[in-house]
Amino acid sequence: MARLSRFEEHRYVGTRDDMRVYDCDDDDQFVELSERVAEERLVEAKMLQTFAPDSISDARNRGFRPF
Repeated sequence: MARLSRFEEHRYVGTRDDMRVYDCDDDDQFVELSERVAEERLVEAKMLQTFAPDSISDARNRGFRPF
């Protein structure tokens, strides 16, 4: 199970620029998210969001769409 270094405790991480939520337990989604974070410097730009509870339904309630 891979996770982003600053978000180890979170399964679902959203990107605020396109309002997509990624499941870090899904290998394909994690690779896509990791590439975007590295290339676009999303952490430094504060463009990532986590959810509490850490669920896809909470992400949808906040307007994020699944990747």
